[in-house]
Amino acid sequence: MSTDLQPAPAAGTATERTVSALEAIVADGLTKSFGEGEARMTAVDRVSFVAHFGEMVFIVGPSGSGKTTFLSMISGILRPDAGTVKVKGVDIWTMTNDQLADFRLNTIGFVFQDYHLFPRLTTAENVAIPLILKQQDWNASIAEANKYLAVVGLQGRGEILPVKLSGGEQQRVAIARAIIGSPQILILDEPTASLDGDTGKMIIAFVKEKVLDAHRCILIVTHDARINEYADRIVHMEDGHITGLDKGTQ
Repeated sequence: MSTDLQPAPAAGTATERTVSALEAIVADGLTKSFGEGEARMTAVDRVSFVAHFGEMVFIVGPSGSGKTTFLSMISGILRPDAGTVKVKGVDIWTMTNDQLADFRLNTIGFVFQDYHLFPRLTTAENVAIPLILKQQDWNASIAEANKYLAVVGLQGRGEILPVKLSGGEQQRVAIARAIIGSPQILILDEPTASLDGDTGKMIIAFVKEKVLDAHRCILIVTHDARINEYADRIVHMEDGHITGLDKGTQ
């Protein structure tokens, strides 16, 4: 397991989280429209954006502002109509479909709003899915999954089903699954939407202190202003454009 995810006392210190000069993501002129003729609607309009390793960036804005479309393009899920996306200097939209699939599996970790845990799999089996997709040995994958459950504070909970966990615990399982493959880009979509205020803050504080480091970039889409204090930068989107940029309070 990658040593940068170990819950060591020094993890998450200001020194470890120094923003790297290396650009994690560079988006230039991204545009995406849907529909035809008079019904055609531009969801993202010529958006440019840079994120660096070592920082946690929040992307905020009302529903329909283009946040999800924008993230889908920079993560290799949705092909833009125009513009480029470079991750670690590589233009991902010049890749073949197979190369894009490998890119997503090995470079990006996703944490979804509704966790997307498989109810009939144990927590350890859920966490192990990225390793199984890489055709790693089943028993070794489960053992590694249990190590990551310990990292997120769920040691000894690998044999139970997700339904037995609280919302905050299920979110931690989703985080463990997202980071088990040591992705350098971590994307969280409304990670606190289903959580009460205190639990939501606890989850985001955990991500910043134990997951973010100088070799990882974290993007969070959120409507939850209660967690803005944890952002290094806050990007505001509206009507398909970036309309503002704030520095975080930490």
